[in-house]
Amino acid sequence: MAETNYEEFYGHRFEDLTVGMSAAYGHTVTEADILLFAGVSGDTNPVHLNEELAAASMFGGRIAHGMLSASFISTVFGTRLPGPGCIYLSQTLKFKAPVRIGDTVVARVTVKSLTPEKRKALFDTVCTVGETVVLTGEAEIMVPKRV
Repeated sequence: MAETNYEEFYGHRFEDLTVGMSAAYGHTVTEADILLFAGVSGDTNPVHLNEELAAASMFGGRIAHGMLSASFISTVFGTRLPGPGCIYLSQTLKFKAPVRIGDTVVARVTVKSLTPEKRKALFDTVCTVGETVVLTGEAEIMVPKRV
């Protein structure tokens, strides 16, 4: 039986984290992203899918699902910081501005505090489009320890 190489499976271990560490992921939102997210989530709100109805909304046109932008935060956690092996425990979100087709959303997470006895890390989370903050929040993540 082959030996498991935990170095490849896990990202950062709890012992590797320090307050202030940060990582980001960027994605340009497409029409396909919105349609696929609507299909997967079941959220078919016309403000996301119907230009004519959305034009009459407070946004003056279609916008991406807020949770689509929030999902990019999960991408950072699962692939960059802490990376594979971490467990998402909680997330708060405050939506600040709409995201539209063609916008590039940058999700950034920053270690805010560490609780060694529970291997938990608290992160500030933010999504931006250019200089505009579109989403803020905090997340608690359980991080694997060294094997």
